[in-house]
Parts: sequence; C-alpha cells; structure tokens
Amino acid sequence: MKKSLLVAVLSLVIAGGCVGAGASNATSRVEVLFVDPEKFTDAKSESFDSEQGRKQILDTLRSHVEQLARSYVSEGQHLVVRFTDIDLAGDFEPWQGPQFSDIRILRDIYPPRMTVEFRLTGADGKVVSEGKRELQDLGYLMHLSMPTSDGLRYDKELLSDWMRREFRRSA
Repeated sequence: MKKSLLVAVLSLVIAGGCVGAGASNATSRVEVLFVDPEKFTDAKSESFDSEQGRKQILDTLRSHVEQLARSYVSEGQHLVVRFTDIDLAGDFEPWQGPQFSDIRILRDIYPPRMTVEFRLTGADGKVVSEGKRELQDLGYLMHLSMPTSDGLRYDKELLSDWMRREFRRSA
C-alpha cells in the first residue's frame, strides 16, 4: 500500500513539473498582445460585437501563435507579436434574413486580414528581426484548411503561413 502511494505521489510531482516547465517555456518565448481590440475591423463571433465573443476569438489566436512559436523561436529567444488590426475570414450578412445574423459567410470578398508588429530578440537581448506586416490571403477559399469544423481555420492558416515564412531561419 505504501509503495503504490509513493509511486502515485512521485508520478504527480513529475507530471506537474513537466506541465509547469512546458508552460513557462512557451511563455518565455513569446508574448502576444492585442492593441485596442475593440477597434479591430472584425474580431467577433456574432453579428453584434460582444466583449466575451471577442475575447474567445483573441484567446484562440493567442494560443495558436504561442503553439507555433515553439517550432520557430529558439530556446533563449523572445518574440513579441502585437496585433493592431484583425479582420477575420468571412463576414456576417444579416440582411439575408434573421437566420443569417450569427452565421459567418465565407466569400472571396471577405479574406482574412491582420496587421502585426513583431520583434524577435536573441538570448543576448539584441534584436534579431522586427517589423510590421500586413497579412492577407486573397485566395483563402482555394486552400484546403483542416480541420473544417474550426471556424478560425483560415485565420490560423494565415498566421501559420506568416510565421513559417518570417521565422524559418531563426529556429
């Protein structure tokens, strides 16, 4: 009985240490900021803007960038990404009828667009790269983005493509 309890406690301690190390490692590598998100062109989950809906979308995009940073930002480097505008793929067309007021319609005229400012510093604190990018994907409907059940799949793909192009040399 004592041996199994000791094994269980040690397992929890080891698992807790791994989770904590991974979380602080990701946090130390990237910082994602949203500058005046209430002024973003379109970062909402329904036709009427709500703070809760906007927060959910921005938290999802933040998590996506943090996850990507693990692949592109080397140990000791620090990346700061500032979003100054977001226009999600698709748009709401409430004039089509009441059933369309909370459905995001994907059309060529509604491509995903984002304005990001970034700064990547090395372990020595020196700037490795920095800049401002106007991201957009005019042909987003021509790409197969998975999973198809993810409402932000085209927006995440836009960020993934940017980070792949921008930071592939840094990793």
